[in-house]
Parts: sequence; C-alpha cells; structure tokens
Amino acid sequence: MKRDNRTRAIGRTALYSALITATLALVLSACGSGGQAEPGASDVPAEARDVTLVLGAYSVAKDALQEIIPAFNAYWKRETGQTVAFQESYEASGTQARSIIGGFDADVTLLALEGDVDKLVGAGLVSPEWNKDRTNGMITRSIVVLGTRAGNPLGIRDFEDLTKPGVKVLYPNPKTSGGAQWDINAIYGAGLKKAELANGTKDEAAAKQFLVDVHRNIESMDKSGRASMAAFEYGVGDVIVTYENELLARIAQGVEYDVVVPPSTILIENPVAVIDRNADRHGVRKAADAFVEFLYSDEAQRLFAKHGFRPVNEALAEEMADRYPQPPEMFTIDYLGGWDEVRNTLYAKRGIWYQVLAGQ
Repeated sequence: MKRDNRTRAIGRTALYSALITATLALVLSACGSGGQAEPGASDVPAEARDVTLVLGAYSVAKDALQEIIPAFNAYWKRETGQTVAFQESYEASGTQARSIIGGFDADVTLLALEGDVDKLVGAGLVSPEWNKDRTNGMITRSIVVLGTRAGNPLGIRDFEDLTKPGVKVLYPNPKTSGGAQWDINAIYGAGLKKAELANGTKDEAAAKQFLVDVHRNIESMDKSGRASMAAFEYGVGDVIVTYENELLARIAQGVEYDVVVPPSTILIENPVAVIDRNADRHGVRKAADAFVEFLYSDEAQRLFAKHGFRPVNEALAEEMADRYPQPPEMFTIDYLGGWDEVRNTLYAKRGIWYQVLAGQ
C-alpha cells in the first residue's frame, strides 16, 4: 500500500514538472516570436523593444529616403536603444494614397500633394490637424523645371518653347501622379502669368490655350515622375517637364542633362504625415512621430538637399541660396487659388485638364 502511494506521488510530481516545462516553453516561444507575454515576462521595457514602421511614399522621394532611414535608425538607437525596421513602398503619389485608403497599413506617408493627404483625412486615417506644424506639414520643396539632352540642342528656354512644332515633350499622367499635377499647374500658371504681364489680368482662356499648345507636343505620359524620368533616360522625347530635384539627382549620378529653369514656374511643396489610425493600432506611434520629426532635422534636410530637394528649413535654404536660386516670377499654389480651387478648375471631371485631353 505504501508502495502504491509513493508511486502515485512520483507520478503527480512528474506531471507537475511536465506542466511547468510546457508552460515555460510556451512563454519563451511567445517572446521569441514577437507574441504578447504576460506582464513581467520580459525584462526589456516596452519602449525599448524593436518595432517595424511601414512607410508608404511617392516614388521621387525614394533615393533620398534610402539615406535618411539609416540616419534615423542610428539616431533613434542612440536616443532610446530601440531598433526600428522599415518596410517601404514607393508608388506614384495618387496610387499610394489610394492604396493606403484601400487597406495598405502604412504608418507614415510622404506624398507629392497636400490633396493626397487630405484624402487620407477624409478616410479617417489621418488627423485633420496633420498640417498645423511649423511648415504646414510640408517636408520638402522643389520647383518645376525642364530637362533637355546635354547641350540643350533645341535651345529650350521656357515653357513657351514646348509649343514649337516638332518638340517632343514628356510629363507624367496627372490621374496617377502628383508630380504630374505640379507639372500641369506650372504650365497653366505660366500661361496665366504670361496673360497677366501682357494684359494686366489672369486670362483663364489664354492659360488653357497655352496648356493645349504644350500638350499637343506630348510624346509620353507615364504613371509617375520616376517612370517619366526612366522613359526620358531610355531616349524618349526631347524635353521632360519634371521636378528640379529629379534632374539634379540624376546629374549627380553622372547622367548628362541640361536643367532649364523657366522664369515663371511653381514652387513645389511635398507633405509628410503619420497615418494615425495605423500607427496607433500597430503600437508604433512614438517611433512614427519621431521619424517625422527627424525629417525636419538639419541632418535629414541636408540629405534631402543632396538629392536635389530645396530645404524647408529657412536657415538651410538661405545657406544654399546659390545652389537653388529663385526664379524671378516663381509662384505658389495660392496664385492658382489654392488646392481646392485647382482641383475644381483643372482636375474635376469637366475641368480644364480633361477638356484639354478631350480636345475641347
């Protein structure tokens, strides 16, 4: 009888030991695979645990971000001990915005247009206060310029030269590309400026005709600014209407182009925003906010400038004034009435741009 009791006791001890071992294995497995362990199961503070940020950006910003992201990672590691991994997606601005609205779980986005961020606000993904900071939510600047083959063989000097017979012009499709909308805005605005200088008034009919005359020479409309540049490098067209930074970045890499700065062109401003709903849901809000704040730092702004962007930091902009001279008749989106007016005037279903496409 005693032997049976001892046998049962030994059995119970073995069972308890097995249960404890299994429980420990499950806890260790959860910690190793990123699962949620019970409070106190890890000695690593929550704010120091590694996180992943998902970044959805417009294609033109890619090269600069390839240097800025490692710089941020080094900075954040020094500050907090936390390692941040990035999952990156680069698309045309409009495509990227639609993707995020459709379910792409980006935590931070850099886009070409303020209006594309406004779409995210309308979808409940981004706070309406996203642009209440010191630069109204804008993280980079540029201008619309003209790129020609080395030596500028056709003698291009201004947007008006794009209307000449035989000049083959490239710019992206504004239906998919935010960069293309800046390009069209620049051409249309230059037409308004031309009419205003001649007649003392903004003549929308004259500006529309100017846009018609340029578009008549269109050779290719690609889905993004980066795709348009790739086509130009492949040999398509004589002149590309594009961001200044795109051309400067390619020239820095040894490609031979001439940059023509029209005397009347538009100041481009590109926004950044935290996708609040996603960042909060993923538990990465602190790192997401820190990354956006880092983009305004001198270190990040200098890296943007290395890739041809004009700084939003006024002190740095003044320091780089020789590199980035201001065109004599440069205008902003406000000259065209602001983005709401531009969307209604140019890009609505029966707007000026679609009239141009339809030959009306």
